[in-house]
Amino acid sequence: MIKSIIPKDIPIGELHSLLLGAVSPRPIAFASTIDTEGNVNLSPFSFFNVFSANPPIMIFSPARRVRGNTTKHTLENAMATKEVVINIVNYAMVQQMSLASAEYGLGINEFTKAGFTEVPSETVEPPRVGESPVSFECKVNDIVHLGTEGGAGNLIICEVTKIHLDTDILDKNGKIEPDKIDTVARMGGNWYSRASGDSIFEIPKPISSIGIGFDTIPSSIRNSKVLTGNELGQLGTMEEIPSPIKDDVNVNEIIISGNNVEERLHQLAKGLLAKNKISEAWAVLMANK
Repeated sequence: MIKSIIPKDIPIGELHSLLLGAVSPRPIAFASTIDTEGNVNLSPFSFFNVFSANPPIMIFSPARRVRGNTTKHTLENAMATKEVVINIVNYAMVQQMSLASAEYGLGINEFTKAGFTEVPSETVEPPRVGESPVSFECKVNDIVHLGTEGGAGNLIICEVTKIHLDTDILDKNGKIEPDKIDTVARMGGNWYSRASGDSIFEIPKPISSIGIGFDTIPSSIRNSKVLTGNELGQLGTMEEIPSPIKDDVNVNEIIISGNNVEERLHQLAKGLLAKNKISEAWAVLMANK
């Protein structure tokens, strides 16, 4: 059953919770800023992402508080100084990051409260977080205010001026390795997710080759009661349908038996797809055609 909601028909707090629960996981911008008096502030924001490589642009949004309709120190500092450092959060520092998100008063240094190390930046004034695996020094190009009521976002558009990264997170080719950077992301309520281990997986991009697509898969396979949409999507990445498999003991046994042949072949293919053996799965599926 589908429940449909018009945003203006529910309280802002309920809408906020629904949005954050559904749009997840979200990366975290652990933003360090300073005010005009030189006081340092450090706070996490999950309305955040990267939007351009040339120029390198990141955007995060400190929303107006739903309760009280007040603005956050990070927004006020970014407006005043036009500088920010965006620090990436990994699992090793997530509890300290959460501690830094507490509503400390003006002038209180969250680096100190959360036990983080201030490291001087080189192109901007705010310090970076020494424990962060990657830090982006940024200048603020623009701030777009999305509204004046509680819950309204303020898009801080940042251009990266310098990047600092821990070489321990790199693989032998100099690329960031997901398991080594071990990032965390926000979900709804008090929930987070950890991007490492079995929770990360690889899907080759369909750039170098064009797959046959979902619609070209034979209807007997496309309407399978065994194969899921994800598994049919895997089959659709092949450039052409492989030839049927021959002289396979398991396949021949299924066909000769005559019992639930199609379903059993689909189950066999399902196991191969779980191992990303797409060509072999196709060959099994076409064995009885």
